[in-house]
Amino acid sequence: MNGLSAPERLDKILANNGFGSRTDARRLIRSGAVACDGAVVTKPETKIVAKSTRITVGSVELKYSKYIYLMMNKPEGVISASYDPKRRTVSDLLPERYKSRNPFPAGRLDIDTTGLVLLTDDGDLAHRLLSPKKHVEKEYLATLDRLPGPDVVEGFERGVILDGDIRLRPARLVLPLTAQPDTRYTVRVILTEGKFHQVKRMFMAFGIRVVGLKRIRMGALALDPGLAPGEFRELTDAELSSLRELTDAELPRIE
Repeated sequence: MNGLSAPERLDKILANNGFGSRTDARRLIRSGAVACDGAVVTKPETKIVAKSTRITVGSVELKYSKYIYLMMNKPEGVISASYDPKRRTVSDLLPERYKSRNPFPAGRLDIDTTGLVLLTDDGDLAHRLLSPKKHVEKEYLATLDRLPGPDVVEGFERGVILDGDIRLRPARLVLPLTAQPDTRYTVRVILTEGKFHQVKRMFMAFGIRVVGLKRIRMGALALDPGLAPGEFRELTDAELSSLRELTDAELPRIE
């Protein structure tokens, strides 16, 4: 059965769509503040098909979404995780109505790497995006301490060898976007895998140091240039469609 048409508990639906915790949702329902298709419902365990039911809480109509998909411009100093007892995470940057859904980052960026992070509670989509079999492209802007030569471009195309025996998949290196007055250079790097500190290690194999790194694309999903560091927004229908085509995943549409 399609997940969007499967009946779910009313308290779970409310909690998953920004109306507090499950306890808060039960309290709302029992108070008589919740109606389904115009009829007041007071039992939290009532099962309904949210996709085809008009749900109101007081005067507010619930805009149902089985999953959430958020694009964030991760700032430096924030870790790509749902929770950490000591450091600030990407989830900490979200308001409670999104945090209550327990979204997680689909793929990680180093603490000092900025840019595109996809946060979702759709485990199937995340798995497909990260699957080595899918070869999903990730594009970065890398700021370097010196300009790479043709040997580095060719080395990336062949597949960089790390630690003496690990040959990476071929990657593309585009030279350079900008040459800055302080002799740092910004290049584009396009990969189809995501090993630990991979971009930094690839350049270090040629004696080049990465002094700044920003992810700007995953597949067809490009970072919105209007998002300042730490800002986020929900994905559009078109962006979800691009992910569906990329991963062959059955994704619900935003209503």
